[in-house]
Amino acid sequence: MSNLPLSPLHEAIHKQTAKEMIRDKIVSMIASGILQRGDELPSERELSTMLAVSRETVRGAIQLLAGQGVVQVSQGARTRVARVDVEVGTHRIGVTDPSSINGYSLDAVHAARLLVETAVAADAARHLGPEDIQRLEASIAAQEQAIDDPVRFLICDREFHLTIYYASANRLLADFVVDLYTYMLDHRRIAMAQPGAIEKSLEDHRFIVRALKMHNPEAVAAAFSEHILRIHDTSRAVDESGIARAGSSANGAPALRASGGK
Repeated sequence: MSNLPLSPLHEAIHKQTAKEMIRDKIVSMIASGILQRGDELPSERELSTMLAVSRETVRGAIQLLAGQGVVQVSQGARTRVARVDVEVGTHRIGVTDPSSINGYSLDAVHAARLLVETAVAADAARHLGPEDIQRLEASIAAQEQAIDDPVRFLICDREFHLTIYYASANRLLADFVVDLYTYMLDHRRIAMAQPGAIEKSLEDHRFIVRALKMHNPEAVAAAFSEHILRIHDTSRAVDESGIARAGSSANGAPALRASGGK
């Protein structure tokens, strides 16, 4: 596989190695609720495709996480998340801790996303390069392979969104939008398990990529508005129905698990 550069996050500023950046991405997924205690991580091959890096980089990141006790690596079995009390560290993606945004109301975050995220996406349409488009198309292909697995899909979904955010010219606004994206991801994880939810998000993503390939800021903003509205509606439905509270087993472990690789 010919690996694309790591997502355009200006990582060189941080002087991190590739495996440290992938470690931090996985830690951010745990902190925001995409990955929960007991979840199986996708295979090295799957993660390398989802995150557009080599399997060696993924393996190095997993080894770092295992050394910190964040994941448990067992011979002949999938790597599992061992603990969720993780330190995001100084190289977090976004402005604040991934869980901090959950202190705001759903409507407040929805309004902020409509205002800021659509503007960031429209700006990205003006600056996206061929490598970014290639990354997004590869992400769509990975999402299609995760159609039956909400956790794997959300890992792909996060990379898809971050690629777009960081193609914009304003790094601060991109970081802020990342924080908005992390809102209620534990709810969204459950919402994605509902019949047809992944297919609808995937359809939105295809439409967004078509608009981005035309470098049409207005079309991209409109596509993102529709997508954000769908996210708002599904998050509200989960919140109001109490599915999120029912999504945990009696011993406190989340009932939803990432499935094994295909």
